[in-house]
Amino acid sequence: MNLDINLLDWQQKVWNDQTRFKVVAAGRRTGKSRLAAYLLLVNGLQAEKGHVFYVAPTQGQARDIMWNLLLDLGKDVIQNSHVNNMQITLANNVIISLKGADRPETMRGVSLAYLVMDEYADMKPDVWELILRPALADFGSPALFIGTPMGRNHFYDLYRDAEIGDDPDFKSWHFTSYDNNLLNAEEIDKAKRSMSSYAFRQEFMASFEARGSEMFKEDWVSFDEKEPEGDYYIAVDLAGFEIEGKKSKTKNLDNTAISVVKVNPDGWWVADIICGRWTLDRTAVKIFDAVHKYRPISVGIEKGIARQAVMSPLSDLMAKYSRFFRVEELTHGNKKKTDRVMWALQGRFENKQVTLNKGDWNYQFMDELFQFPDVLTHDDMVDSLAYIDQLANVAYSYEFEVDNFEVFDTVAGY
Repeated sequence: MNLDINLLDWQQKVWNDQTRFKVVAAGRRTGKSRLAAYLLLVNGLQAEKGHVFYVAPTQGQARDIMWNLLLDLGKDVIQNSHVNNMQITLANNVIISLKGADRPETMRGVSLAYLVMDEYADMKPDVWELILRPALADFGSPALFIGTPMGRNHFYDLYRDAEIGDDPDFKSWHFTSYDNNLLNAEEIDKAKRSMSSYAFRQEFMASFEARGSEMFKEDWVSFDEKEPEGDYYIAVDLAGFEIEGKKSKTKNLDNTAISVVKVNPDGWWVADIICGRWTLDRTAVKIFDAVHKYRPISVGIEKGIARQAVMSPLSDLMAKYSRFFRVEELTHGNKKKTDRVMWALQGRFENKQVTLNKGDWNYQFMDELFQFPDVLTHDDMVDSLAYIDQLANVAYSYEFEVDNFEVFDTVAGY
């Protein structure tokens, strides 16, 4: 028997990894089906018993994607094949079956030696959770999930859970069509020019973004690393707090976002948006450090229980370092979040009155901005930035100078 295996660099990375459940989000023509075919053949040849399943959204798709590819790559190790029932028998008598997730009843009652779920985003999650996951338990068998994203559905949840890494049995990878060095990059660029930006990002860049709300558009966003004149403001949108030494099992918790913005008559320059989920004391330190670094004329924190909680350690830090500043109480003003964000940010972005400083936070912020108000996408950074509108309107206007004294807060006098 001879199985000639040739892998791309990205395929080799996934192949070499020993994680049991592999989740691969990849763009079109990346080579994910070929990787799946090789893994089906090799795992089938190594299996002593059990079945090998390749599952696509429908059996018709399974046939179109994988049948001829398996016959071609495995011609030297295939004993026989039956196109009517979509089964291939390998030289060691292990059977590879091509299945459709739309007919889950055909997959019950088997023990699996290996499983591939292709275009998992197009399947109902119950197929994995209720039928196929138990079928792997008999032998402790591995599985591969592959596909091109379709917004933020169960495939996104699986990918993100694997990326976070709480379960050592899962690991995720992300690859774009540019990762296939056998593809002509110029052809991908041509496709980009003829497709909508959303479609290109989903199909070729394997983006998990939900279909945009049209509230904010990409061409409204501008960048400038040069700091303008003006006054700094800091607005904080608080989330719940992590417990020291205890890792939360909930994956989609909100984050705390600290927006640092310089305001002048020409608009806003967003210097930084610090975002994360921290303990109560660590959150207070993050706010205190941002105030110390940027020395805003006004600081605001969203009203609520979380604000009350963070004010205690924040006040302790002020007393410890003798750096005092007043904290404004920000409110939603009885407005729905969508309306509040729209009125605060949409016109400013559209009229180029918001400029972003370049930083590592840009990608996450723009992801939130373009998806807002999608319920599956975090909006903490967007919400925090929107509060600057309220905060800047209550800015203090006192101006004074003291010899050899640098004003930190014009009200507190520090």
